[in-house]
Amino acid sequence: MKFKEVVVKNKEIFQLIYGVILIILIPFLIAVNTTFVVSKYRELINVSLQRRAATIGNSMSVAFADDIGNRERLQKKMESLSVNNLDVIDLQVLVPDGGGFRVEAAKKDEDVGKVYFSPYYQIAWSLLKGDGVATNSVQLSEKDSELMEGFSVSDRLWLVSMPIYTDGEKSALLSLKLSSEVIDDILKSNETFSFILVTITILSVILFLSISVRIWDYALLYRKIKEVDEMKDDFISIASHELRTPLTAIKGYISMIGEGDYGKVSKKVKNGLSSMMLSVNRLNNLVEDLLNVSRIEQGSLKVETKPTRLKPIIKEIIGQLKPAAKEKKLKLICKNPTQALPMVKADPDRLRQVLINLIGNAIKYTGKGRVEVSAEVFKNNKIKIVVADTGFGMSKEEQSRLFEKFYRVKNDRTNKIVGTGLGLWITKQLVELMGGSIDVESMSGVGTRVIFYLDIEKK
Repeated sequence: MKFKEVVVKNKEIFQLIYGVILIILIPFLIAVNTTFVVSKYRELINVSLQRRAATIGNSMSVAFADDIGNRERLQKKMESLSVNNLDVIDLQVLVPDGGGFRVEAAKKDEDVGKVYFSPYYQIAWSLLKGDGVATNSVQLSEKDSELMEGFSVSDRLWLVSMPIYTDGEKSALLSLKLSSEVIDDILKSNETFSFILVTITILSVILFLSISVRIWDYALLYRKIKEVDEMKDDFISIASHELRTPLTAIKGYISMIGEGDYGKVSKKVKNGLSSMMLSVNRLNNLVEDLLNVSRIEQGSLKVETKPTRLKPIIKEIIGQLKPAAKEKKLKLICKNPTQALPMVKADPDRLRQVLINLIGNAIKYTGKGRVEVSAEVFKNNKIKIVVADTGFGMSKEEQSRLFEKFYRVKNDRTNKIVGTGLGLWITKQLVELMGGSIDVESMSGVGTRVIFYLDIEKK
């Protein structure tokens, strides 16, 4: 089997795997990127702090150079420099003493006279003028704990050591401890904020990707529903076409039998044939409705508008449906039958279908009273056609759903009335295809007015 065929057959599985990979990979990359950026930022801050510490050390070594050998002046200057540099938490001037370095002057009086044998100081002493070494408390604790006496890693400091030159010769060693607490707090705060932000970002991405995966599922479901819907439309179209031929044959044979073409039939048989014809007609109407629905949804229903005289068509349909109204003892009338009206833009056959549906519906849902059809010129160059009845009426909720496909008003008075719920939906589509609009006004127990508008044909 080819790779493409495997992908097509397992498309849903591949999409699910793809979604899972994205959910894992994107947050991981965001986290790695943030960690990398924060790490580089921390390194940059450390380099900046180191340079700052070295700069302060250089300036102080120059300040102390003239006072080496005079402990009193050295101590006073040290106290002055300590007051003006609040970040300096410890300051010492050391002189060589045997194999070590003795504290000549210090910010803390108790440190004066101490001797340190620190490798760190040996390295600093070996440097040239203007050079020095700077290291933080973490590195210092690991390599030279002697110099961290009285301090801990949590004190967050930098130790700077460099030689002091007097008249071009090394005369002493400067050692200062510079606090980095303020900058470290800012750095820590920024890091915390960065990680909170990346956590929110990761959660948002995961949520977004989860929704995206669900949207893919909906898209697949929609595609499947669409395919099923298309199959349903095709089936209805084919089935309806195939049903029309046998139905026509059945109707023909029922008529022939009833008219005695196959011999004399009794009254009882004729009654049975009448019932059969009603059922066949009902089935034929259903097939016709299904065909119309299929054609409308597939866009294959042809509507050819042309200048059409409205009144003759209204009179024609009223004439066709009068027997049905008479059977229910209803009055079916055309209001102002002689009133002259301009021609409308309509498809005559579809207009007849609309009127048959609306007037037939009015007769069907009216128990007593009348059904009245009227037409008049309306504003904006339109003709207003009204089919009014004194029937059961509808509630506002029922009115809002009246033109939905397969919707039928269901209550105690309508339960026994046969219908598919397609007639009014088809009617609405036909009116709109002719460029018109349709609406309904009704009151429960009083009656209903269905109103539709068509454009006047301009000369």
